[in-house]
Order: sequence, then structure tokens, then C-alpha cells
Amino acid sequence: MVKSVDWLKENLENDSVRIIDCRFDLTNPDNGTDWYKEGHIPNSAYFHLENDLSNPISEHGGRHPLPDMEEFVEKLEHIGIGPDTIVIAYDNGEGAFSGRFWWLLNYIGHPYTYILDGGYKEWIKKGYPITKEVSTFSKTTFTPVIQTHMMATYEEVLAQVKAKKQDRILIDSREHKRYTGEIEPIDKKSGHIPGAINIIWTEGLKDGFFLSTSEQKDRFSRLDPNKEYIVYCGSGITATPNYISLKMAGLDKVKLYPGSFSDWISYEENEIETCLPSKSEE
Repeated sequence: MVKSVDWLKENLENDSVRIIDCRFDLTNPDNGTDWYKEGHIPNSAYFHLENDLSNPISEHGGRHPLPDMEEFVEKLEHIGIGPDTIVIAYDNGEGAFSGRFWWLLNYIGHPYTYILDGGYKEWIKKGYPITKEVSTFSKTTFTPVIQTHMMATYEEVLAQVKAKKQDRILIDSREHKRYTGEIEPIDKKSGHIPGAINIIWTEGLKDGFFLSTSEQKDRFSRLDPNKEYIVYCGSGITATPNYISLKMAGLDKVKLYPGSFSDWISYEENEIETCLPSKSEE
């Protein structure tokens, strides 16, 4: 699921490898494009979170709805990503923006997709080359095979909340205070989807690197591998590293709820749970 910067350096001129720059700043959406223009890993193509990896916001679907898959595949074909291409996605080491790209490619049936462990920061730290040159690629064809088992729809999540099935668990990947409802810096409501447990996505990485398989197994040791897990966050972006970490730990029944909390609260009738401290605990 990940490749080292050393591996990429050795394979930088390999025609069967395609590199995707996914760097992004949620507080300033233009930063990623500017960073790419200022310097990037050679032979990289840039994919913008909101313009390339998401659809425009509408009434439902959350703050980062999944992109139109036909348009997304066309963009992949345009930069030469075919069914056998090895794809390496990188961000600044957060793992969330490259994770979005990784999840999307696996969702459309492209298994040879990896995240650059440590990201662009590690590449720079090693003193490896960067460029301002924008590469061109020969167009190819790619036929998507949608992996429906990877995604939980809003309807599935709603059914889970109503039925409270014990064999399916919702995992809220956000920081604990957003889960409890103590703070909410982005969305118009605070709290979490009823019944969800909180496992923070950042705990699956250290200094921009994903934890080892054994460390991920330890992290999720309390989870029953026979149960199904639906991961979400605020808008489906930072939940992807948790999705990857769960798979690294050997948990096979994992789905992503792409719309996440921002989609859930777009339906006014939906309930929200909070875990606010009582006055005596403050």
C-alpha cells in the first residue's frame, strides 16, 4: 500500500510508473497548485482535491463529494494511467490527500496504486531531485471496474443507525473533541453519527510515515475481525488513512462512507450524538 522514497528514486525514469502530486491545503485550496508550480517530483502530474478528486458541493454528498467517475477516468487516461501502470501518489506527508487518490483508484479497480511513505517532505529531506517542468504523457485507455464493496452509501449508514446491528461498526476518524461535540471548526453541527466509536486517523501515522503492519494490528487489536467497519470523517478525506491502516492490520471488511459527517448532517432529520462533559467534570 506504500512505497518508499528510495524505491521511487530508483524507478523515477521507469515508463510503467506514474507519479501523482496530491498536495493540498484545506485552508487555502490554491496552495497545492502553487506548490506544484514551485517544484515537484520529476514526471509528476498534479491532481487537485476539489477540482479533480471531488465533485462540486450540492445539497447532499458532503463537502467533498466523489468525482464523476467517467470524468475521473478520462483524466487518468490523459496522463497515461492504464490497467498495468504502477501509480505513486504523494502529498506533504499527511497521508490524507494521497489517501483519497489511493482509495479512488482502488475503487475503480486499479490495484497497483501506492502512497509515497513520508511524502514530499521526505523526498526533499533525502535531497532527491525536484523540477518545475510539467511533463506530458501519451494517452492510454482504462476500463474501470467499480469495487462496490469498498463504499458505504448514505442509505447503508442510515440503515445501520436505525438497526444498530452489532456486526457492523461505524468508526469516526476525526479528532476526539470533534467526535464528542466539544468543538466543530468546519461543519454547521457538532457531534458524531449515532453509535460510532472514535479512532483518530492521525494515530495511524508517525512523522508522515504509516505505522508498520504489526503496529497497525496492535492499534486495532480491540476490534473484531469478523465484523464490518465503516469509516468516516468530516468529508471523506482524512478517513482514508484510517481505511488504509485497517486494511494493513488485516481487517478485510472495511468500507468508506465518502460523504461522512458533512453528508449525514445535510439531512435535517438525522440524529447526532455528543459526549459533552458535565458541569462537574469541567
